[in-house]
Parts: sequence; structure tokens; C-alpha cells
Amino acid sequence: MLSYYGRLSSEVYDIDKPIDHSFRDVEFYIDRLNLCRGHILEPAAGTGRVLVPLLEKGFKVDGFDSSKDMLNICRDNCRKKGLNPKLFEAKMESFIQDTRYDAILVPAGTFLLLHQRADSIRALQNFHKHLCTGGRLIIDILMQTDFSTGTVSTRTWVCSNGDIITLESKVVEVDYINQYTVSHNRYEKWREGVLIQTELERFPLRWYGLEEFKLILESTGFKDIVISSDYKFGQYPSNVKDVITFEAVAIN
Repeated sequence: MLSYYGRLSSEVYDIDKPIDHSFRDVEFYIDRLNLCRGHILEPAAGTGRVLVPLLEKGFKVDGFDSSKDMLNICRDNCRKKGLNPKLFEAKMESFIQDTRYDAILVPAGTFLLLHQRADSIRALQNFHKHLCTGGRLIIDILMQTDFSTGTVSTRTWVCSNGDIITLESKVVEVDYINQYTVSHNRYEKWREGVLIQTELERFPLRWYGLEEFKLILESTGFKDIVISSDYKFGQYPSNVKDVITFEAVAIN
């Protein structure tokens, strides 16, 4: 049975992208949110890698994730830092909150996990609905460049107790018409040479053209859209390997 961000994959995420680690993105977000005095929302907050440092800087941040395992780790990471933010289980395309946010932040290409176009449109519409007039959406996307199927890659992590977690990943589907890939991931946890846990994951990932995504944001009710790359504000992308950040203002 294929799972989606289960216990092992969440544990790997926390090891591979710990709270104190930044890809220069955390500093970029802090700078872009510097004048934000209202509430901020981080959809798909994961284990709290971005959420925790924003809270430590004094920002008022709520977060949610569709994975209970991710949320459990996030709550634990917050407790270790003496933080108690509002965290809840939800999906980007269907969450409902009474709060209207000054900013919504979706880092690290997480939005691309919504590989079905209809779901991604619903999510953007939902973000817009939950933003104050003049509120900002800051969202990262990644460009996909490797569309080969069948190639297997492996990675290994060592847990704090000495357990070993391995990941075998293989791209099994490329849908050029609907613009997404699907990988099958197999996580295994080993203890003293004995396999003690296995987890299978179906991992879809969407891609967008830059101007395509800008037009989608405009059609959803956003304006004043700025495209940045490599966490340099306003620098239009020239390298497909750079993370690309869209910042857009919500209008009625």
C-alpha cells in the first residue's frame, strides 16, 4: 500500500532538513515579511523547518499539514524551543479558518505536490480567500529537468540511536500533457543489520512554466506579481536549477 508522508518519510525529512538548516530561504522570507505585523499562515508546514525560526523572530505564524506524522514532529520541535503555535491537520485546497492572514508562505516547492491542476487551482483560490485585502502570497516552485523513467537512486541516513534509514526512489511516470511526474519511493529502517520497518510512497510532482504560473496567479485574483530566483528579490530566473519565488498581492 502506497502512503504519503508517513512515519518514515517524515522522520527522514526531519533528519535531512532540520530546524536549524536554511537554504538561504529562511533569511529571504524573514526579509520579505519584515513589515508584516498580522498573522502568517504556512500551509504544508512539515516538521517546522521554516515555521520555527519565523516564530523565534517574533512573527505570528499558524501552520498546517495533511500528514499527522509531520505535525507530530513539528509540535515536538516547537515544544523543544518553548513555542506553542496553532497547528492543525488540513489540505491546501480545502482548509477553512476564521482568520484572515496578512501573508501565506509556501516554501521549498511544496505546492508542486498538488499534481492535479484542479487541486492546485482550488488551493490558490483558497489562499486568496484567506488573505486580507493587500495580503501577500509567497510561494516557491522548482523547475523539473530530468524526465527519465526507470532510473533508481538511493540515499541513506543515520538516526540518533544508530538506526539506518535507506530510500530507494524511481520515476515511474511522466505525464507531459498534464505536466507532472510520479516517483515510487521505498523507505527501509534497519537496526543492527535487521530490517524493522518498510514504507512505500507514491510521490507526484507537478511542473509549471514561469509565465504560465504568473497568469494562473493573475486569474485567481492576485496582482503586483514579482518573480525572483535563487532567493534574490526581483532577479528573473536564468538558471533552471534555481528555486523560483513568486510574490503576489491579493485583491478583491
